[in-house]
Amino acid sequence: MKALKILVAEDESLIRLGLRNMLLKLGHTVVLAADGREAIKQLHLASPDLALLDIHMPFTDGLEVARTIARKRPLPIIILTAFGEQDLIERAALLPIHGYLIKPVNERDLAAAIEIAVARFEDAQASAREIAELKDSLEARKVVERAKGILMQRGLSEDEAYHTIRRRAREARVSMRQAAESIIAPTKN
Repeated sequence: MKALKILVAEDESLIRLGLRNMLLKLGHTVVLAADGREAIKQLHLASPDLALLDIHMPFTDGLEVARTIARKRPLPIIILTAFGEQDLIERAALLPIHGYLIKPVNERDLAAAIEIAVARFEDAQASAREIAELKDSLEARKVVERAKGILMQRGLSEDEAYHTIRRRAREARVSMRQAAESIIAPTKN
């Protein structure tokens, strides 16, 4: 696994320093925060690759920090807790959290959680990109179909309408969607 810059947000200094030492030993760079507010600040200042967040922290808890990260700068998130409380796990499951560790944490479990969190995050990002591309492709098809319909109302066959749009796209060196939009635009007025 490549070296990461990891934000560790933990209010207990002994645990925070222990996590830092384990992460340094694993070859990672570490940014420390003693509470949720500081974690959000470090998110902007340090641009970490992964966040390791204690669930119970002063000012802003780990779940709220995770919510902020998901909104502002998505990255892999692992939640740390000394509690195995079901309600906390359920609240965490509603967020884009990629791992959950119960303290005390050992180096082997931490390394595994980081690897899994990074892989899950990358999978989620790839899926989101694929969904966006599919939505864009579907929208482009809808626009081309509308333009074909307009051209067919003007007397062209479906095949002729399609080839007209394709020819326009090629001649103007634009996408089929852009060519179709140029056909639709004059009819909107």
